[in-house]
Amino acid sequence: MSGDEKSSVFGDQASSVALLWGGRERPSRGPKPALSLDRITRTAIALADIGGLAAVSMQRVAGELDFTKMSLYRYVPGKSELVALMIDTAMGEPPASAAGGPWRSALHEWAGQLAAVFGRHPWLLEAATGPRVMGPNELGWTERAVAALAGTGLTGGEQLDAVVVVTGHIRAIAQVSVSMGLGSAAAKTPEQVMSAALNELLVGRSDRFPALTAAVASTATGAGSDKAWEFGLERILDGLEVHISRGQSGDGVRT
Repeated sequence: MSGDEKSSVFGDQASSVALLWGGRERPSRGPKPALSLDRITRTAIALADIGGLAAVSMQRVAGELDFTKMSLYRYVPGKSELVALMIDTAMGEPPASAAGGPWRSALHEWAGQLAAVFGRHPWLLEAATGPRVMGPNELGWTERAVAALAGTGLTGGEQLDAVVVVTGHIRAIAQVSVSMGLGSAAAKTPEQVMSAALNELLVGRSDRFPALTAAVASTATGAGSDKAWEFGLERILDGLEVHISRGQSGDGVRT
């Protein structure tokens, strides 16, 4: 494989790699820059936090900064690169973890912190999907989660799979909040949003959906936990704990 072929691994995402990983210099010609990548990125994030990813365009960001769109192109080639920067900046520095602590509590804490990020920036659910380049902050989050499992006896592949499963659960619950967060339930938890929506849909239809009606009714009387995020995460961690224990006892196979 030639050097040119090796450098094309990321294909048309090479400019995002350069921006995220520090390979792009500030404009060297002209007067002292009045803009910065950080300022542009944070302005775009503010727009997305209010109106979603669709509210972000190079023209809109330039207008918010009181600059021309062409001024932004000196820093960011286009919207896809801007979104890559937005994702990594919105993720922020990965959380610190207590060295040598129990893997389960470390992963549980990490999951809660990641859920909080999605809660602050719901547009991340759409933006952080599909083939793309991960930035140093986002990769750092993955590093923390994998590090929490490093002493468990899980193989590297199992550690990565576990992180994918936990992340998928976090995203799924966050997506419920985004997709069903309408009307008077908008400010409530994802579970409350879902319960409120189901209650409205089930009015007068209990004969057709008896099991669902009974389950939803039980949450209103306190018989149900109504904590899908916590319930799901704990069951995932339970499964990992069993799997890890089997490996440590010699009942499982690590390859």
